[in-house]
Amino acid sequence: MTPEQQERLRSIPSVADLLNAEAVQRWLEHASRPAVVRALRDAVESVRTRILAGHGDEPFDANTVLLTAEDLLWERLVPPVRRVINATGVVLHTGLGRAPLCEAAIEAISDAAAGYCTLEYDLDSGSRGSRTRKLAELICEVTGAEAATVVNNNAAATLLILNTFARDREVIVSRGQLVEIGGSYRLPSIMTAGGAILREVGTTNRTHLRDYEDAINDRTAMLLRVHTSNFRVTGFVHTTPLEEIVKLAHRVGLLAVDDLGSGALFDLAALGLPGEPYVAESLAAGADLVCFSGDKLLGGPQAGIILGRRELIEGIEANALARCCRVDKLTLLALEATLRHYDDPAEARHAIPTLAMLDLDTDALADRARALCERFQHAVPAEHFFVCSDASYAGGGSLPGRELPTVVVQWRPGRRSVDAVLTALRHTEIPVIARIRDEGICLDPRTIQEDEHDDLVAAVASAAFADDGEATLRVLPPS
Repeated sequence: MTPEQQERLRSIPSVADLLNAEAVQRWLEHASRPAVVRALRDAVESVRTRILAGHGDEPFDANTVLLTAEDLLWERLVPPVRRVINATGVVLHTGLGRAPLCEAAIEAISDAAAGYCTLEYDLDSGSRGSRTRKLAELICEVTGAEAATVVNNNAAATLLILNTFARDREVIVSRGQLVEIGGSYRLPSIMTAGGAILREVGTTNRTHLRDYEDAINDRTAMLLRVHTSNFRVTGFVHTTPLEEIVKLAHRVGLLAVDDLGSGALFDLAALGLPGEPYVAESLAAGADLVCFSGDKLLGGPQAGIILGRRELIEGIEANALARCCRVDKLTLLALEATLRHYDDPAEARHAIPTLAMLDLDTDALADRARALCERFQHAVPAEHFFVCSDASYAGGGSLPGRELPTVVVQWRPGRRSVDAVLTALRHTEIPVIARIRDEGICLDPRTIQEDEHDDLVAAVASAAFADDGEATLRVLPPS
């Protein structure tokens, strides 16, 4: 150890001295003393390790220790999944949990989570009942399907269908529909996991009915149509209509399955949106099974919904893997509450947040943007805010490449960099997730709930006044 290192080690403040710091006293209002002491001790040890490792050019003063301790305390005390304000304009933002739930779904979850419920109990007979029967009946009422079942997501729905009806047999899919979505989902991998054999036909941009016909053999189990909900191929393209695929499959005694992905429950043209395949169309085309997500265009919780002929649904539910993919009580209740709004599509448009956000026109968005801009300017007079046109997106693998006209508030920070302000917004009491456009920060009112406006204004003011390089002392949750 060099004399310089010894001197630097002696300059590190003690935990006892740090506990008297004004910043730490504020931490103690939100965190227990043992938790704060552990964070300070670990921070001191971290600084000691860096000094001994020869990082002699780094400043190691009390503020350095406090910043390190704060990061440790924050990491240990803040839940990994937190409420945020989505100001990106991406309605079904996968990173932010996709569809926000409707009020009825939130109330249903709250009631069930507080105590016991009749998840698998029949009050009439006093014996064990089915956890999904009532929900399946409601799904059938809303969609017109013969039978239905629910699993934990659409990937599980696809996997169960393949494993139940195509294990060790071939499934014919257009090459242009071999989708890959976020995370680890790739259709060929799901095929392998389900025990099916992928038989791809056609080309990336054109697949004809004859391509399916030529690929059918005595090992074929089904023809699968996969909606390319997260990308578009344009130009010299041809996709075989589902009706033709269904007729061919039934003519030769095969199953026709439609993986819709996003799963709109009515024609989105009613919202002025581009055409998107919807569930009723697939059922009308004669598909034997249809599957789709609950947390995308449907606007409910994460789930996979499978519709189809009764004997096929019963076969899926009898598969041993079905139990591995079943949903919990909170998901069931939230999905049921969401689906009840679809009895009246007009009610669904305003009661389900996803549909309400997609339905907002530019006049309403402009009114919200102007009101927010005025509040921001009043809260932070030295900063520059203005209203401008922009584009929102459906997100979540829905309506890919389709822009939704919007009106945003753009913030051009005056005293700090755009990146520094974005970081500060993510570390306010209620984090704000925004995006950059033309060297400014865009805050899109399409995805900002009206009851979030006060919190958003407070976050903007906090981010504008935050100091770089000092212990920011973010607001911590109670211990």
